[in-house]
Amino acid sequence: MSEACDACGDDVRLAGGIANIWASEPVRTGGMTLEFDDGTEHFLCFECIEALPDAPTAADVEALKG
Repeated sequence: MSEACDACGDDVRLAGGIANIWASEPVRTGGMTLEFDDGTEHFLCFECIEALPDAPTAADVEALKG
């Protein structure tokens, strides 16, 4: 299972599901959804999250798109 990063567009693996419970090497999620004060939500990979400034805004996410 995967989801596209809202900034770079890369497919990011998502953990979870019944198959991951019994796996000897569980899948780890490669990103997370950030919710901003303006009510927007963006799913970002960890690499893009690291590229954001401290106290980011939705505009900072838009600036990462390229």
